[in-house]
Amino acid sequence: MTAEEKAEKKEYAHGLGACVVTKSILNRTASLKWIFRENNGIGTGWVALGDTDSQEYIDKAENFAVVDFSTLVGIEPCVRNIFFMPVGSDLELCQDESGKYFTDTKTGEEIRQAVKHPARIAFEKNLKFLNKENYDITFFHNLFRETDRLKVFRIGEADFPTGRIVLADPLVYLGNVKYQTVLEKCIPQGSFNVELSVINSALTGIRIAAARLKIKEESPVRYELAMPRGFCVEDLGKPGVFSFFGVDAGLACFADESLAEKYAKFTEVWHRENPGKNIYTDYFSGLFRQNSEKHQKMQTESGNFLLWNMPGDGGRIAMFSSGMGDGIYSGYWGFDRTGEISELAVPFMNPEYF
Repeated sequence: MTAEEKAEKKEYAHGLGACVVTKSILNRTASLKWIFRENNGIGTGWVALGDTDSQEYIDKAENFAVVDFSTLVGIEPCVRNIFFMPVGSDLELCQDESGKYFTDTKTGEEIRQAVKHPARIAFEKNLKFLNKENYDITFFHNLFRETDRLKVFRIGEADFPTGRIVLADPLVYLGNVKYQTVLEKCIPQGSFNVELSVINSALTGIRIAAARLKIKEESPVRYELAMPRGFCVEDLGKPGVFSFFGVDAGLACFADESLAEKYAKFTEVWHRENPGKNIYTDYFSGLFRQNSEKHQKMQTESGNFLLWNMPGDGGRIAMFSSGMGDGIYSGYWGFDRTGEISELAVPFMNPEYF
C-alpha cells in the first residue's frame, strides 16, 4: 500500500455515519453497482446495491445490513467522491479506461471528482464575496433584518474614550501596533452599542454573520469602505494599501485604540504571571462559556461573543466570532441622510449562501 493510499485509508477510518448495504456487497459476492440517498432516518441515508442483486433479493429486509459508510469506502473507495451529494441522489457506478466513476441516473451527469461538502462550497463562495469596495445597500440592510434564520442581538455598549476604532483579532493582533487595523475615520468619544447578526443555519449551525457598532440610531443611506489610518478609498490599488484586517484565531473585535494599548499590557502581564498557559484556553474560554449560559439561543455552548470589561480601570471591548472563522474581513461606514456616521458594519457571511 502506498503512502497516499495509507493516508486515504486513515482519513476514512473514523465513523462517517451509517448506511444500508446489501450483504452481497459485504460478502464480496457482488460488486457495488447502484447507490442512492434517501431520507430514511438511518444515518447518512445512503443505500448501496450490488450488481447481481435481483429484485427478489432486495425485497427481503434480511439481505441488508447497516454499517458505517467507512466500511463501504473500504470495499469501494470510489464512493468517497459522492459522500456529500444531497438526499435524492441516484447513482450508477461505471468504469472506462480512465477508471471508475458514478453517473447520475436522472441527469446522465458523470461524477469523476470528489463532490465538496455544501458548507465548503458556501465557504468558498463567501470568500469571493467578501471585502468588496462597494455593495448594494440592500445587502447591509438584509444583514440586520430579522428572519426565521437571522436574529439581531444587542450585546451592550463598548467604550471608545478616544473615538479611534481598532479592528483586529483580539487573540492574535489586538494591541500589536504593526498588525492591528486602526481606522482613518473617527467616531465621537463615548460608549456605543454593538449588535450582532446571528444566523442559525442548517448547514453551519449558529454563526455570527455580521457585527456593527451603532453610533446613531438613524439608518444609513449609503456605505463606504472603512480604510486604515492614513489612507482613503481612492488609495486602493496602490502598493501596500489594504482595506481589511486579519483573523487567525476565529475572533474579531471592536476596540478603542487606547484600550488596545491597555490590552497589550494586560496580556503581557497575564502571560508573565501564567507561564506556559494559553490566554484563550485558560482565561477567555471560561468567560465566553459563562456568557453563553446567559444567552443560549444566540450562541453555541462554547460562546460566540463577549463584552469584556478589562480588569483594573475598566474599559469594555466587544469580542465576537468571525462567521466561518479565519480570514480577512473589512469594515464599512454607514452614513445617514445628513452625511454623519451612523454605524460601522463588518460582514462575515452572506446569509444567502448559508
